[in-house]
Amino acid sequence: MRIINFILIALMGLSTVAHAQLDRSKRPEAGPAPEIQLGEAQSFTLDNGLKVFVIENDKLPRISFSLRLDVDPVLEGDKAGLSDMIGEMMTAGTTNRDKDTFNEEIDFMGARVSAGSTSMFASSLTRHRDKVLDLMTDALYNPLFPEEELDKLKTQAKSGLALATNDPSAISSMVSARLNFGDNHPYGEPETEETYDNITVDDVRAYHNTFFKPNVAYLAIVGDISFDDAKALVTKYFSAWERGDVPGKVYEVPQPPKENMVALVDKASANQSVLNLTYPVDMSLDNEDYLTTRVLNQILGSGGSSRLFMNLREDKGYTYGAYSRFGSDKLIASFSVGSSVGGHVTDSAIYEMLYELNKIVDEGVTEDELASAKANIGGSFARSLENPGTIANFAINTKRYGLNDDFYRTYLQRLNAITIEDVHAAAKKYIKPNNMHITVVGNASEIKEKLEAFGPVTMYSPMGDPVKTIEIEDADITPDIIIMKYLDAIGGIDLVQNVKNAEIEMSADIQGQTMNMKMIYDVENGGFVNEVSMMGNVMQRMVIYDGQGKVSSMGQVQELAEEDLKKGELDTYVFPELYYNKLGYTLTLDGIREVKGENAYKIVVSNEDGPVSSEYYSVETGLKVKSENPMAGDSFMSDYEEVSGVLFPMSMELNSPQIPFPLKSKVESIEFNKELPADTFE
Repeated sequence: MRIINFILIALMGLSTVAHAQLDRSKRPEAGPAPEIQLGEAQSFTLDNGLKVFVIENDKLPRISFSLRLDVDPVLEGDKAGLSDMIGEMMTAGTTNRDKDTFNEEIDFMGARVSAGSTSMFASSLTRHRDKVLDLMTDALYNPLFPEEELDKLKTQAKSGLALATNDPSAISSMVSARLNFGDNHPYGEPETEETYDNITVDDVRAYHNTFFKPNVAYLAIVGDISFDDAKALVTKYFSAWERGDVPGKVYEVPQPPKENMVALVDKASANQSVLNLTYPVDMSLDNEDYLTTRVLNQILGSGGSSRLFMNLREDKGYTYGAYSRFGSDKLIASFSVGSSVGGHVTDSAIYEMLYELNKIVDEGVTEDELASAKANIGGSFARSLENPGTIANFAINTKRYGLNDDFYRTYLQRLNAITIEDVHAAAKKYIKPNNMHITVVGNASEIKEKLEAFGPVTMYSPMGDPVKTIEIEDADITPDIIIMKYLDAIGGIDLVQNVKNAEIEMSADIQGQTMNMKMIYDVENGGFVNEVSMMGNVMQRMVIYDGQGKVSSMGQVQELAEEDLKKGELDTYVFPELYYNKLGYTLTLDGIREVKGENAYKIVVSNEDGPVSSEYYSVETGLKVKSENPMAGDSFMSDYEEVSGVLFPMSMELNSPQIPFPLKSKVESIEFNKELPADTFE
């Protein structure tokens, strides 16, 4: 026992000495980075040119097959969106199996088979490997390309586009891509409803026949299989794949703007501004500066300890997060700094972003920042090695990019060797604070004038088209005059004022099911009911009456707060235009905008808290054609018909961030000035 005690005392003494000699004011020097011992990817090539990599991993009885095509992106022109549909079309049935049979066979095995425009993937339990490869290669060799599937994909694409043009973040991405790369580049060309309509089954078939060739393909096999078995399996299922000439594409290299340019998309219903400061950059995996730019970006804007995050969130409180991104692509990439901020601090946030960009160019980084960035990147790299598929990707990338064979084995060594001087040189070379597209999606009437401090401001549509300036020809036009023209257009103020109550029933198709909506208005008594039902069951019922409100949903009842009642005040009127002045709202004419091909006056409706909605009235007819609301989203009105002498829109389309698809509804019945039951508002 005493011997053990003496040993413990000795160890404690050594610990004390070591502690006393440790200078904690200095970061410990990092030891030499090890050369990574990667699991080997065994490889072979079929006679048809298919390059195969096998990574054996028998920890689980599973196997996966990842096929990747090394082809140049295609400029699709008036058929933009074609490549997005290739994968779904390939797995929508074959000449041997219809779609249902194909999917049933996959589901029965608990397997997965999918495809994209330049890839295919299959996975299953090891014992099903032959069957899953039979399905994968059936889709590869014998796709049916059914017309009805293409029609469905077009409809889905149009719905997605409608939602994207109402989502500020999606709008920012679309506009930034067009500005960075241009319409004559595959990364910038716009997809529209018209380009979707132009796509035919023959186009899909031609794409497949042109680009799905084994001599430009890589197949990675990962899982519970030996190299010899994998080789036999690939030979069996892929030898019949015929090689062919695949056209290469060359595009003009996009360049950053010569000076900062501000691209503003007006989203009047937005309380926030989505910011993206961006420009194209030539950066790919084989670039000698690739790893240094990863370190640079880690310090600038990757994660919660980065400069952008600490400045805009922690210090200024402008946003929940601010980030930068250094893209990497074999063709062309982009650099970007992005965030969503309150509309009132839009210009301040951009100023701080530019400040951080200039600072890192002028002053470089610190030793502590460099060490922390290396630790983060090195840790992520090490964690990625836990996935066997990573080794397969490394093997494919080495071949695709012509990398040195030790590129990944020496990754940590090269990372560790990066110096402050290297990072500063990369910042000076690649960060361009004076050559950026500053894209902003937000309320233009509030922020446009302030944005002029950063460069020329150009207005863009949500699709990224420059907005034509439409001059107001009538110099005497005012919001009040526009409202009176609207009231005259729908029947005259006397008839409209005579509408004391209304009951409107509408319907909308929700993925094959019918949703019914009933609205009841009692103008004189401040009553409003909004009831939503499906399949005869009431899903939600909101009632407002005499200054009180409640919402009933799924058996639960919740009282509406005074703040909520105020926000939805105008929605309780059939024709709110009659009551703007009475309720204390102010109206501001914000020019003319194009709404679905029609010129419309834009009127911003505000109360003491600021703008609450923007209403659009046709210059030609005077009718309301659109309404923007921060809570509800964008509503489009059309198909006006007469009801008791008053014109009312019978078709409405709602694009809301709260709904994952455009909600198109139609009026089934409408009645003005009916006798309402006594219990209507209970």
